[in-house]
Amino acid sequence: MQELWKDTATFHGHQCPGLAIGFKAALAAREYFDIKSTDDEDLVCISENDACGIDAIQYLLKCTVGKGNLLIKMRGKSAYNFFDRTKNKSIRLVLKDISKENMTREEMQEYLLTHDSKELFDYTEVRHQIPERARIFNNVHCSLCDEKLADQFARIQDKKPVCIDCFNEYKRFD
Repeated sequence: MQELWKDTATFHGHQCPGLAIGFKAALAAREYFDIKSTDDEDLVCISENDACGIDAIQYLLKCTVGKGNLLIKMRGKSAYNFFDRTKNKSIRLVLKDISKENMTREEMQEYLLTHDSKELFDYTEVRHQIPERARIFNNVHCSLCDEKLADQFARIQDKKPVCIDCFNEYKRFD
């Protein structure tokens, strides 16, 4: 496990307690779903934060924003929702309240790395539906800036497609 931690920290760029949280969450998900890793979209993570721990989930579970199997739903919580499409199973891991008052960053990191995931996380029901698989959209050109964009993000203005940046929103009230 020590070598895996070092490799994960290399991927992230440094060692920190936030990375350790994601590291332990990813290991817990691997154990819960009985997998080592996946290179496809069968394993999905909806993270409720955009903190350092996400890098561990990307590195260990191959969940990435680009593949569409890592989604961020900002809630400011150390909570991770995992779905295994092939097994139709899911789990939400929520970091338990750990008193940090008397611990240094290094001590907190060591605490996280040396304790069992069941001591660190509450295992609860997932609060989200499993997202659909990533889609590939057609492209359109913005009629104002001429940049190409996925058609799902285009707005219609004066009967022509425009990007969100060029769109002049009609608001009569704040």
